[in-house]
Amino acid sequence: MQNDAVLTMRGICKRFPGTMALNHVDFTLRKGEIHALMGENGAGKSTLIKVLDAQNAGISTVYQEITLCPNLTVAENMFIGRDPGKSVHWKEYEKRAAAILDGLGIPARPRQELSRCSLAVQQMVAIARAVDMKCKVLILDEPTSSLDEKEVEMLFKLMRDLRARGVGIIFVTHFLEQVYEVSDRITVLRNGELVGEYAVADLPQVELVAKMMGKDLNDLADLEQVGQKSLGGQEVVYDARGLSSSESRPFDFSIRCGEVNGFTGLLGSGRSESVRAVFGADRVTGGKVQIKGKTVKISKPHDAMTHGIGYLPEDRKRDGIIADLSVRENIILALQVMKGFFHPMSRSQMEKFADEYIQALQIKTASQDTPIKSLSGGNQQKVILARWLLTHPDYLILDEPTRGIDVGTKLEIQKLVLKLAEENMSVTFISSEIEEMLRVCSRLIVMRDRKIVGELSGDDLTQGHVMKTIAGGEQ
Repeated sequence: MQNDAVLTMRGICKRFPGTMALNHVDFTLRKGEIHALMGENGAGKSTLIKVLDAQNAGISTVYQEITLCPNLTVAENMFIGRDPGKSVHWKEYEKRAAAILDGLGIPARPRQELSRCSLAVQQMVAIARAVDMKCKVLILDEPTSSLDEKEVEMLFKLMRDLRARGVGIIFVTHFLEQVYEVSDRITVLRNGELVGEYAVADLPQVELVAKMMGKDLNDLADLEQVGQKSLGGQEVVYDARGLSSSESRPFDFSIRCGEVNGFTGLLGSGRSESVRAVFGADRVTGGKVQIKGKTVKISKPHDAMTHGIGYLPEDRKRDGIIADLSVRENIILALQVMKGFFHPMSRSQMEKFADEYIQALQIKTASQDTPIKSLSGGNQQKVILARWLLTHPDYLILDEPTRGIDVGTKLEIQKLVLKLAEENMSVTFISSEIEEMLRVCSRLIVMRDRKIVGELSGDDLTQGHVMKTIAGGEQ
């Protein structure tokens, strides 16, 4: 079957400072196939695509973020930058654009301003541009992430049409169901290495999930607990019905006093977007929220904070720490926001609070005045935890609180979460590591394709049940 290959890669290596991004990866794309490239965050998918992106060799890439010019027409976007040094005959280009659009079934007019097209049509225009440039290999990087179901089907129709014309398509997505709907083969990467290449028919979804996560389906022994998991009391601290945001679909969610629950699913499943909606970090577009039985409106983070909710974000460097401020200033930040900047804390108050939490969380820092950017990742995370604990929240959301930190600090944070639950704080805990969530959570909300697809507790809290639920209930 190798004689119909349009692209062959062998032993691809790519190193960044301190990281082996690709380690002897092989990849083969055949003429007229849709080949899904799968893997979790950091698996090496994006790096492999960048290695491949070579327009002059007949390889074109359409990225998740549209890279065309919204203020120009469809035809201008299709042909701009072509034929350098020659005069531009736009009437001819518009005629040519119309023929391409009609031939591919794309519902757009050559003179239509691109910004007036839907996101799906903009994606298709980018694909049409690539096809007209005689691409043999088309790379689609998360093309469906911002599309609704009808738009996805339009895009899939175009992909199938291109496949029939002999174009080889590399499809990068986090949506498992879409992979099985449109793809012929799957290549899985993990930690920069090739896990394997499979025909879609030979790889059930649950096995794909296991390979992406690096789990053995036959090795589902219970994990050692770091402490006694808290089931929580009867009082519901937070309850949302039909909550939605600019980044999440409507969902129902609740948490009881002293409970530790979590959102789980593959990267892109919607777990982080869901808790951002709870905290008002993304624009809330609908739903009803009750705090301890009272209906409240949470449309921005300050609203959540005043109702006793704290939030440690997924990306601590981008959304958590204020790099140039000191440890002390980072610790008191949330409390000062709640007090209002017209009611500043005294220096002695700030020093007292900082001392208290540096000792309580064993934050390793030369002094309170040390810039937080000088601390290790684990100690930076402890500082952000201290920031929220200082506000004494009733409900604390922790999104990837142990990512990128050492094992010892990771265990400390897990134990802290269980201790907070014992003290009646409600905690939502999110981690890419299933084992970690099983250690601390008494209930897991399972997400796939930005929807809640299951809820697990009690005897169902096992790796096997989590992976099968993520994969769609396959046995």
